Amino acid sequence: MDAHDLFKKLSVGTKFDMKRFRTDAQRFQFAKRPKERETVKVKIEKEDDDCLEPTKRLKLEDANEKQIEIRDTEETINALTLISGITVPQDGSKIKIKKQKKAMTEQKIMQLEQEKINQTRNQNRISVVGRHAPPPIESFSQLSTVHNVAQDLIQNLKTCGYEQPTPIQMQAIPIMLQNRQLLACAPTGSGKTAAFLLPIIHHLGGPQKKGFRAVVVCPTRELAKQTYRECVRLSEGRDFRIHIISKINQALTKYGPNSSQKYDILITTPNRLVFLLNQEPPAISLSNVEWLIVDEADKLFEDGVRGFRDQLDQISLACTNSNLRRAMFSATNTPAVTKWCRHNLKGLINVTVGQRNAATELVEQELLFVGNERGKLVAFRNIIQKGMSPPVLVFVQSKERAQELFNELIYDGINVDVIHADRTQTQRDNVVRCFREGKIWVLICTELMGRGIDFKGVNLVINYDFPPSAISYIHRIGRTGRAGHKGKALTFFTQEDTANLRSIAAIMRESGCEVPEYMLAMKKHSKKEKRKMEREAPKRDSISTIPTYEKQRREKQKKRREGSNRAKESQTVESNGDRIKENTGNKSESLTNIKKKKTSRIGQQIKKAGTRVGGSFSKTLKTNQKSISTKKVKQLKTTIKSAKKRTNINDENK
Repeated sequence: MDAHDLFKKLSVGTKFDMKRFRTDAQRFQFAKRPKERETVKVKIEKEDDDCLEPTKRLKLEDANEKQIEIRDTEETINALTLISGITVPQDGSKIKIKKQKKAMTEQKIMQLEQEKINQTRNQNRISVVGRHAPPPIESFSQLSTVHNVAQDLIQNLKTCGYEQPTPIQMQAIPIMLQNRQLLACAPTGSGKTAAFLLPIIHHLGGPQKKGFRAVVVCPTRELAKQTYRECVRLSEGRDFRIHIISKINQALTKYGPNSSQKYDILITTPNRLVFLLNQEPPAISLSNVEWLIVDEADKLFEDGVRGFRDQLDQISLACTNSNLRRAMFSATNTPAVTKWCRHNLKGLINVTVGQRNAATELVEQELLFVGNERGKLVAFRNIIQKGMSPPVLVFVQSKERAQELFNELIYDGINVDVIHADRTQTQRDNVVRCFREGKIWVLICTELMGRGIDFKGVNLVINYDFPPSAISYIHRIGRTGRAGHKGKALTFFTQEDTANLRSIAAIMRESGCEVPEYMLAMKKHSKKEKRKMEREAPKRDSISTIPTYEKQRREKQKKRREGSNRAKESQTVESNGDRIKENTGNKSESLTNIKKKKTSRIGQQIKKAGTRVGGSFSKTLKTNQKSISTKKVKQLKTTIKSAKKRTNINDENK
């Protein structure tokens, strides 16, 4: 081993500054030397054709061998061989080693699939809490390939206008198709109704004679009818018997234990269903229910007069099937609902789309200070004068205020109507139908219409009275900006409404709207104060601009009319009673006259017969006369009694 080789081995791993010590590196053969290109010239002398080709080949082969030897020497010079086959470049550059691709393990594949699932959930702002939640679907075609959903159901979805699944449908439908219990929270207008109706129709398959197998509970009759229409459209071609409790008297005989049990899906409000369950014996059976769906769950879980907590407990106790599954859907969620679901629903999966208890970003929200109650009416009329694009929903806090605002706007030249709980069901149905058809431009309503009702194309929502809570505000403005369409929400507030102003301003800020900083810096209120404000509406001045003298005069006129109507009704009742008595008296007199006439005729016949025949025959005729007369008298008495009974019944009915 010479000194050069020894130096090579000792210098393993060392780095030299090639720019600074260039000459030394070239001296010790670490740097590249300039390449000495050797050109091989092949001289071919012109000779005869016979000896030309072999001399060419020999000289070319010698030239190629020399070029190969030169390349080999250059490569050995540029790279230093250190230990048996390991070469290091002389210029100090890094060695690039290609890694061999290893085979994918099952764990790695599962990890990549989970990363893809998380990516789709993050893109659609879906958060899932629960064990072994199924992956979301990205198109409705995956329902048939992955979950074996029939093609007719997918076609019904497309005919209803659903081309691509919404975020809540992407995650909620696979969960329910796997018979998992669900608590879902998604913004208003995001397709929650179709998200729970499609799995129900798929699970039930077809009609059976087992009674109700699925129950959907809604807080209002309007929402129940809307869900009923959607269910009929989605189940087209399946021959399901879908029922909605519209009249209690019919339901008592229709769904009783002696009925034919030819029904499958029930959509109802809680109070009507509880009334049927409280009958002796119960007028409806829920023992075969497989799915219990609670729409607007946070409203139904409220305590007190406005909530349905007790009714919901009674309904869930009546569902005694061991295979019962529950699903709760709402646009807002409260801690009470989540706590109850965690304790009572086994294998629960909690799905939230977007931020919980947040307004949709498609609604442009605005707050307008109007000073006092009189300023509200002035601001509303200014909006009408500037021009607005109907249909418009106007929310007030009570039925009385809704009627007062209706009386003020009815003469302003716009098609306006009002809907509240005091109106009959036929009136409410007609108002909703006319509003959908565009015959009504402005609809004044209470909290009755604040939940779930889907009016397509509502361009503007006006909160005439400030909402009592942030949840109420979210549901009110959620009547616009539905199914991807943009909308606008305008909220009037006065000096008395500053208590809830901070919470609503925070919701507006979260949804991307501009809010003044002083609203967010206002005082926070405790939970007790917030609950009190939710239950007790603030006292407000009357909307009506009619003077008090005119109001008193109208009230007096009303009372007079009511008194005169009562007097007329009593007079008609008395006159009808007298007529009935006269008719019964005339009937009794006519019956006695008929009796006398018949007896006289019989006597005359007997006398004639007695004169013709002897005394013995006359005796027999007298006995026959007595028997005939007694029979006729009995018949007359029975007819008189029946006539008197009829008159007494008519008097009682009057």
